[in-house]
Amino acid sequence: MTVSQPFWRTSGIVILAGCLIALVSFGARSGFGLFLGPMSEANAWGREVFAVAIGIQNLLWGVGQMITGAIADRFGATRVLVVGALVYCAGLLLMAVAASPLVLHLSAGVLVGIGGAGASFAIVMAAVARMVPEERRSWALGVIVASSSLGMFLFAPMTQGLILAYGWSTALVVVACLVLLVVPLALPYAGQPASASAAGQSIGQAIREAAGHRSYWYLVTGFFVCGYHVAFIQTHLPAYITDSFVAPWVAGWAIALVGLFNVVGSYASGVLGGRYSKKNLLSLIYVLRALVIALYVLLPVTATTTLVFAAAMGLLWLSTVPLTSGLVAVMFGPRYMAMLFGVVFFSHQLGAFLGVWLGGRLYDVTGSYDVVWWIGVALGLLAALIHLPITERPVVRTAAA
Repeated sequence: MTVSQPFWRTSGIVILAGCLIALVSFGARSGFGLFLGPMSEANAWGREVFAVAIGIQNLLWGVGQMITGAIADRFGATRVLVVGALVYCAGLLLMAVAASPLVLHLSAGVLVGIGGAGASFAIVMAAVARMVPEERRSWALGVIVASSSLGMFLFAPMTQGLILAYGWSTALVVVACLVLLVVPLALPYAGQPASASAAGQSIGQAIREAAGHRSYWYLVTGFFVCGYHVAFIQTHLPAYITDSFVAPWVAGWAIALVGLFNVVGSYASGVLGGRYSKKNLLSLIYVLRALVIALYVLLPVTATTTLVFAAAMGLLWLSTVPLTSGLVAVMFGPRYMAMLFGVVFFSHQLGAFLGVWLGGRLYDVTGSYDVVWWIGVALGLLAALIHLPITERPVVRTAAA
């Protein structure tokens, strides 16, 4: 940054734009679980059909994140964000007229998955990480993730209201139009310079360096569990609530509460990650997730227990993201952060695919989600153990540079 920078390229505007992009792009996808019931009933589908579409979406979001991250590291974030938003919008519009499993899988699965990878908070976080001082980086990442959580709080009840008032097809068209706001918000990142922290290092060298780092693979493995939890709950919790004969309004507000409390959790995670061990905080988060899920499954499902569960999970929801992405930056520096975090995020999306698909599959076979919930408890405890041996310091190359 220099004094001649235009106001729209100052760090404050860059962070604000990143927060708004995260709010819109993540908020738009947060309400997909609300469409499971009405779309499945309207088209006489089993729940596995919709679950497979969302599973494809999460898988391609993960694959695409690695690719778009590498492109953004090389050519800047603006082009990636704009193209991603356009593809994202197209997927939602096609989903609004989906009348067959094939069209649903192409729209909600392929197009939204690829578009979401481009118009994602991961691209924004990597861009912002290169533009703020290291001592403020964890805080900035926490603010952006908290904004994505605020998107959940705003979009979930809005989406449910649109579905109840105008039907699921119209609701998807409205959400698609809102996604286009990402296009102008991406402009502050135009011409963003690459970081010099890893000058002379190629993409291939960065990949080989990370691939040989044991702590990086611990991080990759642990983030798989986060994806399983988030995707299963976000997609299947509304149906689980309905199956338990709880009032319909609870589903939308449960997702909204996850988003609202995630604002607090994500921001606190970013602040604490700048002061304390990130790996130890991650272990604590996964233990608490396992405990919260177990209590919810063991207690009677009511409006009260559901809303309390949603609030508790919200505090732990995306609080893993600033810590996980922050560890990537600590280990390897910010130069190829988008690409290297994209690899970690791909593992997250593999877990998301498993959680979404397994939820739909086992429900259609057994008529219950119980097994999927308890797998989530076991995975939470496993993730807590996996993060403990992580070495939380820069690689030798970064330290020397």
